[in-house]
Amino acid sequence: MAASINPTVGRRRLGAELRRLRLASGLKSTEVAERLMVSQPKISHLENGRRAISPRDVRDLCLLYGVSDNQVVDALMEMAGESGERGWWHAYGDIPQSLYIGLETDAASVRAYEPLVIPALLQTPAYAHAVIGESIPLLTAEEAGTRLKVRLRRQHRIYDPAGRLRLWVVLDESVLRRVVGSPDVMREQLEHLNALGAEPNITVQVLPLAVGAHPGLSGQFSIVGFADSPEAGVVYLERFASDLCLEKPSDVRHYSVMYGHLQAQALDPGSTRRLVTDAIKSYIEAANRL
Repeated sequence: MAASINPTVGRRRLGAELRRLRLASGLKSTEVAERLMVSQPKISHLENGRRAISPRDVRDLCLLYGVSDNQVVDALMEMAGESGERGWWHAYGDIPQSLYIGLETDAASVRAYEPLVIPALLQTPAYAHAVIGESIPLLTAEEAGTRLKVRLRRQHRIYDPAGRLRLWVVLDESVLRRVVGSPDVMREQLEHLNALGAEPNITVQVLPLAVGAHPGLSGQFSIVGFADSPEAGVVYLERFASDLCLEKPSDVRHYSVMYGHLQAQALDPGSTRRLVTDAIKSYIEAANRL
């Protein structure tokens, strides 16, 4: 495992390999848990990368699965040691969406549908500050400041000289019309959106309200892709109190088809920029009236 791979992704890759070995051995997760005298949820969490695993546990699992190649065992134990390291975001304490941030950090591409707000990677500091402060009840000033720092740090990913993130975004038109912060904040945010949409690695499309019912009515989702496994991906569903990652190929295909429909129904990037420019003008007029 390369040292540049972040621990979240490392755990998921190791977990996937351990699951493959378990299935090859013919053992069910309940049987593994019983033989190792641990809970079945622990085995599931290890296999889906939601918790770190020690090299010793990897060795025990390999023995149980009948893995006789010492080179394979040593490589998996090394992965376990590296995946126990902490990503940059852990320096900010227990923050929400840490699982997704780990995926985003290692991603080659993200396809995002947002029906309510500008995506975090494209937010200006003022817009992000307003979203965090106005959408999360009982948040202290310190907690809000920490979340803002993490959000702005995440944006480095789209400028990474080692490999810029390929980002596709489909926004519901209501995102342009919803006043977050103030008309001045919205004007600045939409100008920033148009500027980023002109970057070669970022595509922004707006889904007009006139489209009516569409596949995105169930809410926000993102599809995360990785350079070393282009055939696979992770669907991320963000919710207020928790999040959900879907990795079954059938789920990823389902959401990919949904995203394709949203892109087809949305305005093309040029028409999107013109619509955003019209919205900017309306916010300039609104600010002048204040």
